[in-house]
Amino acid sequence: MFNWFKTALLMAAITALFGVIGGMIGGQGGMLLALVLGGGMNLFSYWFSDKMVLSMYNAQEVDEASSPYLYNMVKELAANAGLPMPRVYIINEDQPNAFATGRNPEHAAVAATSGILRMLSARELRGVMAHELAHVQHRDILISTIAATMAGAISALANFAMFFGGRDEHGRAVNPLAGILVAILAPLAATLIQMAISRAREFEADRGGAEISRDPGALADALLKIEAYAKGIPMMSAEAHPETAQMMIMNPLSGGGLAGLFRTHPATEERVARLRALAG
Repeated sequence: MFNWFKTALLMAAITALFGVIGGMIGGQGGMLLALVLGGGMNLFSYWFSDKMVLSMYNAQEVDEASSPYLYNMVKELAANAGLPMPRVYIINEDQPNAFATGRNPEHAAVAATSGILRMLSARELRGVMAHELAHVQHRDILISTIAATMAGAISALANFAMFFGGRDEHGRAVNPLAGILVAILAPLAATLIQMAISRAREFEADRGGAEISRDPGALADALLKIEAYAKGIPMMSAEAHPETAQMMIMNPLSGGGLAGLFRTHPATEERVARLRALAG
């Protein structure tokens, strides 16, 4: 419940930030224009994000005939969760990873890499796919898509304000120094909020996945194994599209970067500790 409340507050914060940047560009009219622009981008993302992401990863759809092991596992878990059967995909990548996408449970898809199918036991893979179905159940795909779209739009608006200036509601020019500060700080703030939303949703999906699989320890074991293998195996599709990293069960990017606030995923140790507590 706390993570849901936290997500709601963070979504409100990123929406407010979007409106503030729009207001700096053109007062109340600019704020309204910014919100309309954001709404249009969100609508596009809502309808087409699944097709775009699956295409980015060259994911191949499978069925009961072509991949009975994975398909039947997902079918069983979807029934446990009371969800419609999602489409099932395999990504030809050696790194062990998985994600879910789709605008709602009726149009959902889950994808697993060929690497994760090889490296995890049936019990561990079951825990991972239950985690992905929890994302579907919680409609996290929609939440993360909106957050990513808003963050991108904030960056675009902030850059526009820096290069072309802005006007307040009375038509007065905005201080150029203020425009520069906005261009630097607004995208940073939007990214921090987006990352915090992603981490909160991962904890909820871990908990939900444990309920769906009825085996919290399986997901805990899987996370430890995925982290151990993923660090040494690059995922080229993710490196080419780093904006999709937050969708994965484990951060697929090989670059170091800043820890803490800029992580798309919670620390694996904390995730495992919470799952062990559920198992206990």
